[in-house]
Amino acid sequence: MKKISLLLAACALALAACTPKPVAPNASQSRLVEDGGTGPYKVLMLEDPSLEAHTIFAPQDLSAFGKKNLLPVLVWGNGACTNSPWEHYKFLNEIASHGFLVIASGFIPMEDKPYRGPQSTSAQQIEAIDWAIAQNADKASPYFGKIDVNAIAAAGMSCGGLQTLDNSAEPRLKTIMICNSGLFLNPATAVPGMPMPEKEKLQNITVPVIYILGGETDIAYQNGMDDFHRLTKVPAFAANYPVGHGGTYSQPHGGEFTVPALAWLQWQLKGDKEAAKLFQGDPCGLSQREGWTTEKNALID
Repeated sequence: MKKISLLLAACALALAACTPKPVAPNASQSRLVEDGGTGPYKVLMLEDPSLEAHTIFAPQDLSAFGKKNLLPVLVWGNGACTNSPWEHYKFLNEIASHGFLVIASGFIPMEDKPYRGPQSTSAQQIEAIDWAIAQNADKASPYFGKIDVNAIAAAGMSCGGLQTLDNSAEPRLKTIMICNSGLFLNPATAVPGMPMPEKEKLQNITVPVIYILGGETDIAYQNGMDDFHRLTKVPAFAANYPVGHGGTYSQPHGGEFTVPALAWLQWQLKGDKEAAKLFQGDPCGLSQREGWTTEKNALID
């Protein structure tokens, strides 16, 4: 009996040695959002002390990630150029829970109240990309060797969408996602402080683009659809859901807007063929989902 007990103990120790130890992201402060999301990787919303004025959505346990399961990156710009993702954190948290490292411009919303402070800038998205790439190469970082530096997307809502378009020629991007936004047909209607790229900047885009808009009542609808129709050299998709400019970001798990956003990122950054069905085919999958109207250019299929 003693020999059996010793053998069982040795087996348990061997199994423990082979089991990856939990690896937690660095956090100066953090918050659990909606039980970590509905995806397979429970997430924390956090601030990392090495990245000022950014909010990170990262798996609570990074040990599941490595060469065979890398984390693609999404950098996000907020509506109204707000320097906190307080309106979008449920949406971003849900995306991250499906195996993405999401980095939003601005300070972590530890309370459910509007942020009051200076605006964010387009440069913060670039800072987030630089940081992610550096973390992946840093042996002392919990993200070392776990980030897919060749699978980076930029996205944003309203003014954050303009920041994304401002950065759209960034060569490290694999795709961009423009939400409730578009370059202004009439710049006189813009809010002060917004980046204002000219429509001609669209011709510098070399990666696939999706526009996710709130239908004809969305104040960005005309701007966004005009952008979409000018994009003839890259795959482009336009999805409209009739909720107006505010989208569904604050609804549980980001609401209906999460559906195309997550599927697009899974397709473009992870090569997920099942997710691609939402956009490919005639009719495409998203057009058959209640409430959505879609349009795509010839380069999607």
